Amino acid sequence: MSRLVTVSICCFLPILLKAQQWPFELWHEGRVVTTDGDTLKGLIKYDLQTDIIQFNQPNTNRAEAFAPRKVLFFEIFDASVRQYRMFFALPYSPAGTYGALSFFELLTEGKITLLCREALEYRTFNSPYLYGSYSRLVLVYKFYFMDDKGNITEYSGKRADLMRRFGKHASEVEKYIRQNRLRLDERTDFVRIIDYYNSLFK
Repeated sequence: MSRLVTVSICCFLPILLKAQQWPFELWHEGRVVTTDGDTLKGLIKYDLQTDIIQFNQPNTNRAEAFAPRKVLFFEIFDASVRQYRMFFALPYSPAGTYGALSFFELLTEGKITLLCREALEYRTFNSPYLYGSYSRLVLVYKFYFMDDKGNITEYSGKRADLMRRFGKHASEVEKYIRQNRLRLDERTDFVRIIDYYNSLFK
């Protein structure tokens, strides 16, 4: 590749990366169910990093902010993925004690209930068009498991830890993962794995 093309890519890459919009930067149609029992329908913008949602009533220019303590759950239609997504305000503490309320997205429920939170992290990439590597912000998903008592634990990201959670069904789930070539770091694949495990108890 010529030096001119390489320079051009170097110049435009930051612009292209900056132009990307994250799901939490957009307004989504949806509803909020508050702790007061009210159901509010309108436009919702969420931010799981600050645990704040903004709600905008139709035909108004006034946005109202809600913290988790004021919300039971909210639901949005995410046009970027063409599906409904539901979020609940749940108590969580990494130390295992009763913690403050935080928003969690419900991915699937059953014997294992799978929850998720979004975060932005800098990741380093090697590019075939640039010399060396570059870093950029990417959207990552952090998975959590909730048991039948409401206790929430974060998934460590280690395959061995996940297999231990499957207990006597670990080998069966492992076979399902291999046959379908599923990846543990892919959100849709991870949901399929948990759904399969839950199906073993139906």
